[in-house]
Amino acid sequence: MIKHIVMWKFKPGTEKEMHEFLDGLRGLYGVIPQIKEQEVGVNCAPGNYDAVLISLFESMADLDAYKSDPRHVAVSAKCKAIRTDRVAVDWEV
Repeated sequence: MIKHIVMWKFKPGTEKEMHEFLDGLRGLYGVIPQIKEQEVGVNCAPGNYDAVLISLFESMADLDAYKSDPRHVAVSAKCKAIRTDRVAVDWEV
């Protein structure tokens, strides 16, 4: 299994767009079959990253299929215009 974690910082004043993006991510669960588990959250402590995605996949091939899925690509594109930073970590569990 592969755990995939992504965190973002967003530009000030883009809270509405951030929530639309995160709702878009939530909407992928149950639609893209490679996603086995998914959590999406907004940070409640100031001064850190603003939001996080935690996903679980069977394999790196499944994670790669998710990343290139047109539905994920469309949601991800919404994020690029409003983020200031992004970090990701993938590891085998």
